Amino acid sequence: MSPSVSRTARYYVRPSEPTPSDTLYLSVIDRVAGLWHMVRSLHVFKRGHEARRVIREALSKTLVKYYPFAGRFVDPVQENEELRVACTGDGVWFVEAEAGCSLEDVKYLDHPLMISQDELFPEPDPDMDALTLPLMLQVTEFTCGGFVVGLISVHTIADGLGAGQLMNAIGAMARGLDKLPVDPIWARELIPNPPKLPQGPPPEFPSFKLQYYTADLSPADISNTKARYFEATGQRCSTFDVSIAKAWQARVRAIGLGPREPVHVCFFANTRHLLQQVLPKDGGFYGNCFYTVTVTSSSESVSNAELLDVVRMIRDEKARLPARFAQWAVGDFKEDPYELTFSYNSLFVSDWTRLGFLEVDYGWGSPVHVIPFAYYQFMAVAIIGAPPEPKKGVRIMTQCVEKEHLLAFQQEMKAF
Repeated sequence: MSPSVSRTARYYVRPSEPTPSDTLYLSVIDRVAGLWHMVRSLHVFKRGHEARRVIREALSKTLVKYYPFAGRFVDPVQENEELRVACTGDGVWFVEAEAGCSLEDVKYLDHPLMISQDELFPEPDPDMDALTLPLMLQVTEFTCGGFVVGLISVHTIADGLGAGQLMNAIGAMARGLDKLPVDPIWARELIPNPPKLPQGPPPEFPSFKLQYYTADLSPADISNTKARYFEATGQRCSTFDVSIAKAWQARVRAIGLGPREPVHVCFFANTRHLLQQVLPKDGGFYGNCFYTVTVTSSSESVSNAELLDVVRMIRDEKARLPARFAQWAVGDFKEDPYELTFSYNSLFVSDWTRLGFLEVDYGWGSPVHVIPFAYYQFMAVAIIGAPPEPKKGVRIMTQCVEKEHLLAFQQEMKAF
């Protein structure tokens, strides 16, 4: 039997002071159809004291500046307008819970989970349309004093960096700081809004039977690959480059498409640095600000290549990011890079190591483990994160192959 979790209270946390009651419009990137979904993640903290109360009070203070998160999305279908946020001040759905065990008893939620993830995320009211709420939280306290924050946010209002910025702001308030680390800005009008292409058919969301699998890459394997790449090219590559190359090649080999079949790996590159002339220099923008980078090759080319050559493919496409984003910003494109195609020959990669979640501190230190659950049956996904402390290296969490390809994928991931 899995350890029990009891939800003890459910309510809305509202801003601690009056906030504006205007309606805010979203950017063209925010409104991408594929972002209209909930992103879930668990954040495991080894120590705490009255964490539920401390985080609740800190959240209330933080919402004074981050007040759109206390509002509600206005349904564009019903209103016949574009999706927007009504700043109602109705609050963030907040759930308090207790677990009948220590975090050590459940291995600090290392994989495989000994507690159902559903018990650690906030359960919405039956009458609630969860997609209208930008943010929901559950804080579960364990018998050891540690706690887990179950975070659900709608990607439409913030990208990963924006969500990390919010959680660090809550942490600052929880630690008793007088002001936020950075002043948040909405400023969606500063995001480029190029002319739209003619309206095409709505995106298709196929349903695959994708299997969950987690693989850890050791610091030695990563360092060795980086060293070999530098020796071969005279250039440096990142841990991200190595991780994405390994996951993509392993998957392409495992699914065994025809040799000339095109295969793609897509990742979402932050573009705040490319908008320095318009975004505030001190930061603070928390909306979606990324560009979809897609690397395309043939199944045969990726399967037969040395891993270093796959790293080079990825780095070459990353180098084109400034030019591609600039072209998109002025409408110089024939295919919208934000209109994604969800097919079995495409792998989507997300990097969670630089979003700020690993630095969040509510007063008792940073998390020992952050577990993303950004998985959907219509897209093959690999998420790059960190293994729970004290382990080092990279953890790649995947839901990207169907059962018939799982064993081959596992074997490829283990062969470095």
